[in-house]
Amino acid sequence: MEIKIEHQPSQQHLNQLGVSKWAIWQKEISKFPWTYDSQETCYFLEGNVVVTPDDGEPVQMGKGDLVIFPAGMSCTWEITSNVKKHYYFE
Repeated sequence: MEIKIEHQPSQQHLNQLGVSKWAIWQKEISKFPWTYDSQETCYFLEGNVVVTPDDGEPVQMGKGDLVIFPAGMSCTWEITSNVKKHYYFE
């Protein structure tokens, strides 16, 4: 299972996806386990995170990144600076 990251996607691409209409999630600096029941696509407006899949290497992401988390992945989120992101579950 792979986390896919697109760094600094174009505004045109974000508009095509309808990112501005997605819900917003915010979270302070913290560390917690998470499992994705369905695929999540998100776009980070603020913050930095290190996500470590249970069976993989840590992946760093943050402001300006468009990220896809696969359904069925269990991981640990470590938020290193407060996060604000648009998100959409498929």
